[in-house]
Amino acid sequence: MELTFLGTGSGVPSKKRNVSSLALSMLQERDEVWLFDCGEATQHQILQSTIKPRKISKIFITHMHGDHIYGLPGLLSSRSFQEGTSPVEIYGPPRLKEFIEISLNVSETKLRYDLYFKSVDQNLLYEDGLLSVSSIPLKHGVKSYGYIINEKESVGPLIPEKLRELDIKPGPIYQQIKNNEKISLPDGTMIYRDDVTGDPIPGRKISILGDTHASDDVIEHVRNSDLLVHEATFTNQDQSLAKQYYHSTSLEAAQIAKAANVNKLILNHVSSRYVGEDLQRELKEIRKIFPNTTYAEDLSSYVIKRRDQHE
Repeated sequence: MELTFLGTGSGVPSKKRNVSSLALSMLQERDEVWLFDCGEATQHQILQSTIKPRKISKIFITHMHGDHIYGLPGLLSSRSFQEGTSPVEIYGPPRLKEFIEISLNVSETKLRYDLYFKSVDQNLLYEDGLLSVSSIPLKHGVKSYGYIINEKESVGPLIPEKLRELDIKPGPIYQQIKNNEKISLPDGTMIYRDDVTGDPIPGRKISILGDTHASDDVIEHVRNSDLLVHEATFTNQDQSLAKQYYHSTSLEAAQIAKAANVNKLILNHVSSRYVGEDLQRELKEIRKIFPNTTYAEDLSSYVIKRRDQHE
């Protein structure tokens, strides 16, 4: 799994930061890309990445502010011209469907694929054999949501010593053992997977939050995340502005990350009022609270490792 930050700014685009959009690439796991928010010019940012629009199968919108949705009509339209014929599921607030349909109808845009709209009105939004996606309510000027992606645990590694004891030589049978709870050898011997594999490998947990006033309410939801993406529109010196506009400061995000015992915090949705030096100074202070913190940068990527691979 790899998360690419297509836009990391707040409100309006700037020279250094486009408005909100993140892409979760799961090409090895399921040959798909999931998009989280789609601000203006997201498709231009995609052109500067390795992401293929036809791989985008799900889009999750955190809330209806323009800097999170204005890129949707263009991206959906362009996808039709880029070999995109597979369906797309779009999750978000109820009026998102209205916004997209009006935009496409007025522009007389005909898509070559089906859209399926799913309102974020329940906790569990999606689940299959590999992972689940849940939504949580946030505190903002309009209804805003966070998305929690939980990967299910996978079969532990094969234990070579135990396989040798059973006189099982390396080959295709190794994969058969991993893929099945039990298999029968040609001589009739029954092999049970649990007898020859190590402990199950915990799945990864990724928490991507939309715009929000900092709240302890999210701590239990994001607890033990391998990656927490939390907005930090303002630095700590502008706490009053954060409160006024229902946003968070970087300090508040770090305190939540620490309380929730997450592995990595990436600060996102940064106001254009701050230049690089401002953020470097802020980061030094933030790392005193939560060391494994970085600010997101446009077109930067972060690989989410399995928990047994964390350094």
